[in-house]
Amino acid sequence: MPAAFAVSAPHPTPDAEPVRLAELAPGESGTIARVESDTGIGRRLLDLGFIPGTPVRVVRRAPLGDPVVFELRGVQICLRRTETVRIWVDAAARRSAGA
Repeated sequence: MPAAFAVSAPHPTPDAEPVRLAELAPGESGTIARVESDTGIGRRLLDLGFIPGTPVRVVRRAPLGDPVVFELRGVQICLRRTETVRIWVDAAARRSAGA
């Protein structure tokens, strides 16, 4: 079985553990650390602009929690949880819009 492939960026601090993008709440933002791109969905996420080092913000969630609207690179993109669990965000860069 082939090993999983992930595209990643250097961490801002060596002890910072990334969290899944799906774990961020509306209003929170962070910097993409890595994307699990071993499948067609993962490669498509890279094509959509979910590239390591890119700032991303959670805009809002649907009433039942899925899908979620994200803002990055000047556009808003709506993704389901099954897609966002493939994207990791630097916890050190995770912040609330009000902070």
